[in-house]
Amino acid sequence: MSYHDLSYWLSTVDEPLTPRPTLGGDADADVVIVGAGYTGLWTAYYLAQADPTLRIVVLERQVAGFGASGRNGGWCSALLPTSLTGLARRHGRDAAIAMQHAMHDTVREVGRVVAAEGIDCHWAYAGTVVLARSAPQLQRARATVLEAREFGFGAEDLALLGPDEAEARCAAEGVRGGTYTPHCATVHPARLVRGLARAVERRGVIIHERTPVTQIRRGAAVTPHGTVRAPVVVRATEGYTPGLPGQRRAIAPVYSLMLATEPLPPATWAHIGLVERETFTDLRHVIIYGQRTADGRLAFGGRGAPYHFGSRVRAAYDREPRVFAALRRTLTELFPVLGADVPVSHTWGGPLGVTRDWTASVGYHPSEGLAWAGGYVGDGVGTSNLAGRTLADLIRGAQTALTALPWVNHRSPRWEPEPLRWLAVNAGLRVMYSADDAESRTGRPSRRAETFSRLLDS
Repeated sequence: MSYHDLSYWLSTVDEPLTPRPTLGGDADADVVIVGAGYTGLWTAYYLAQADPTLRIVVLERQVAGFGASGRNGGWCSALLPTSLTGLARRHGRDAAIAMQHAMHDTVREVGRVVAAEGIDCHWAYAGTVVLARSAPQLQRARATVLEAREFGFGAEDLALLGPDEAEARCAAEGVRGGTYTPHCATVHPARLVRGLARAVERRGVIIHERTPVTQIRRGAAVTPHGTVRAPVVVRATEGYTPGLPGQRRAIAPVYSLMLATEPLPPATWAHIGLVERETFTDLRHVIIYGQRTADGRLAFGGRGAPYHFGSRVRAAYDREPRVFAALRRTLTELFPVLGADVPVSHTWGGPLGVTRDWTASVGYHPSEGLAWAGGYVGDGVGTSNLAGRTLADLIRGAQTALTALPWVNHRSPRWEPEPLRWLAVNAGLRVMYSADDAESRTGRPSRRAETFSRLLDS
């Protein structure tokens, strides 16, 4: 297997993807981290920065960035999978506001580290435009802005756009308005994760690649090549979590797929916009997302691939021709200037982690020496940084503003056993597809989709 073939991003990193040495036998550490994606590496980065004497070992089944960190849409955003209203219902208004402010700060913090460490990840702090292309979508845009205002966030955090303002940023077909937030940066995600791996190594962290962890237990991470013993073990495995013993129902791995066009000519970009390299989406129910890459491509993705029975994760699931064809149709529907035969250079996909209550969490149990973070529901590029900083504080026993955030030590319910899990996840996907179809035909909001969304946020 060539790691460069896993995504457009991994095919264009600035280094060979030669695996680092495998674990050579039993070892001791102060902290052992399972997973060399964003969560694991950010945790290692902030721990090593806070206490350079710590012996930190990171274990990775493949290579750093193999999973979602090397395949995602490249949005370093302040998005949370749970709405402010949902957070306030569970934890109180002040906690919800604090969580959102922490996410705003997180985008700036990632940018600070990228600059300080000299990580060339094509960082563009340009924000996100969310398009409304139908009456129901425009209604949802207004509701989103109203919710932000109710929690004290002004137009400088989330602005409602008229049709001309939205089209000036992203000239998709049929734009009626939308929203804009500055709290997002466009990144080359694989360059970010690979640069972060080099940054932690400069701080003395040891990364062992091609070293699968078969068991996490109190005081140890077990691999076929040896056991790393440490008083603190961090699980940072996101969509691959169900492969660990006892974790089958902790997270549902849901696939998101992407494509990248060939570099587009300036005349085409003059029609599309995204001049500042804003990230973009619209307010349909089945999520889509895109960005203008530094080399002038459209990198575009979306959900829609089925959940696979038993939370299975397999390389074959990364490529669903039916989903790629749908993404291509959606892209040309958004931007007719591309034409039906828009040249696509890369297609890829991978699993992301979804918890039963659609809520990300971070936590540490000192009595057990076990820490975890994840369940980002596709919003992990930024959130993983907040997780890494929070885990570093928790593990060191520091009481900070981060350790007081409402997601700390939150425990999501376990997913239902099969076949109920398979039926529920895929039924939800069908509801959202049918809702988008109904809204496009009738011009009225889908009550089924609204009910389903409320259930997720309750």
